[in-house]
Amino acid sequence: MTMNSVIFREYDIRGVYKTDFDCDFATLLGHAFVTYVRQKTGVVHPRLTLGYDARLSSPEITDALANGFRAGGAHVILLGMVTSPISYFSTFTVENVHGGIMVTGSHNPPDHNGFKISFNKTTIFGDEIKQLEKIILARSFVSGAGSSETIDILTPYVERYKKEFCALKNIPVVLDCGNGAAGAVVRRLYEAIGLRPTILFEKPDGTFPNHHPDPTVEKNLHALQAEVRKSGAKAGIGFDGDADRIGLVDHTGRFVLGDEIIALISQSVLKSNPGGTIIGDVKCSDRMYNFIRALGGQPIMWKTGHSLIKEKVKIEKAPFGGELSGHVFFADRNYGYDDALYAGLRIIEILAQSGRTIPDLLQSLPPSFCTPEIRIDTTEEKKYSIVKRLKESFGVATADYQVNLIDGIRVSFADGWALARASNTQPVLVLRFESVTQQGLERIQSSFEKIVNPLL
Repeated sequence: MTMNSVIFREYDIRGVYKTDFDCDFATLLGHAFVTYVRQKTGVVHPRLTLGYDARLSSPEITDALANGFRAGGAHVILLGMVTSPISYFSTFTVENVHGGIMVTGSHNPPDHNGFKISFNKTTIFGDEIKQLEKIILARSFVSGAGSSETIDILTPYVERYKKEFCALKNIPVVLDCGNGAAGAVVRRLYEAIGLRPTILFEKPDGTFPNHHPDPTVEKNLHALQAEVRKSGAKAGIGFDGDADRIGLVDHTGRFVLGDEIIALISQSVLKSNPGGTIIGDVKCSDRMYNFIRALGGQPIMWKTGHSLIKEKVKIEKAPFGGELSGHVFFADRNYGYDDALYAGLRIIEILAQSGRTIPDLLQSLPPSFCTPEIRIDTTEEKKYSIVKRLKESFGVATADYQVNLIDGIRVSFADGWALARASNTQPVLVLRFESVTQQGLERIQSSFEKIVNPLL
């Protein structure tokens, strides 16, 4: 068995297939998860769903995982190729389900893969993921005679949203599936509702031949931008490899930042939920939080991570939340998890009902000078040591700035802010900067980079 302990991340298990983990590990993980579920519930034959994305390695990993499920006595409900949100959907809608695992490398390169794990209706993270590692290392497995069945989850998924969006007006939009799992269902879903989108790179292909499957990086959306301009579409919507992250371009082809997407959606959500709480992560801009306050909402800044934001939305009973990285969570009319196909429908609904463009809808969002998310490849050790060094330099608030240590370090000045945090999924240091002026942006960015750069 190959098992590099680094794959046990904060909110999923992920690494390079056949380097960091192999199929033998997948079998043990499946066995460990059944053990975990049986310890939590006392159910001897728990019912667990299992889906996978478009990556070339996903089917064999899924087969190995299913073997581990059955070895622990579970009844395995095979979903086939689906999006991560459809995997989550199964835990809410399939009868008597105790959890599930989605085999996916998300937005990472083709040689990566991993596991997003749900217990009951919640994705586990932190110490709960580490508990699975402990079970594997101790080989403290339960055993039993398991079974399996294959179900059609796509039909109930499509029917659920066909009912919700039955009155949605068709407007011209372009979708970019990035050859990910979205292509397995998006045409069927959107056309069932009555939309006729132009769809790019629809066929699932785990080699991702057209572009990297991360729509939150603008260079990956050049084809989408070009098609929007060419066709006169109202917007372009991109999906990542497992369709839980959304990217957006407006009718001119301009790339819309993740916190701008949150601001756009918040207007609609707060109309139906006046004074509602909106959750954002530490990478989102001050102008987004101020925009939500101006709408009468109650914004809360929280830690980055899809499982962490999802949990915070649930705890705060918030109707909506999101991250700069394109994860958005609707709990007003949906289940509170991140589904980019559903988010796309909500954005189309906003545009269709308002008759306005995205720039028009965001015209009261103050302009700013900001960087996108800056991701610096480094080592697991350095990403933490650099953040520690920044905390030593800026850790005590002064008359010139305030400090937020909820996730890494975020330093707020009178004219902007700076953020540094260690990624929970990769050996990457994450930085972001914003100011009301270009000069301020350069000053704030320099204040961090003069500490960071010598340590890289």
